[in-house]
Amino acid sequence: MRIAELFLKPVKPKPPQTPAQARIAGLKQTVDRDRQRLEQEREAQRRQRKAEQERKHRWSADNT
Repeated sequence: MRIAELFLKPVKPKPPQTPAQARIAGLKQTVDRDRQRLEQEREAQRRQRKAEQERKHRWSADNT
């Protein structure tokens, strides 16, 4: 007997979703995707602000 046979549980197939369940699942996926996009946009803006601050700091240090 293999180790995998001892520890891994067999994957049971899920029954098909009803139309209402499918709509809810789709909406949840959309929410998750939108949250991910929002976090990516926030991180991009943070990086942009940091780069701008560093650029200004370097410029002021070079001109003094």
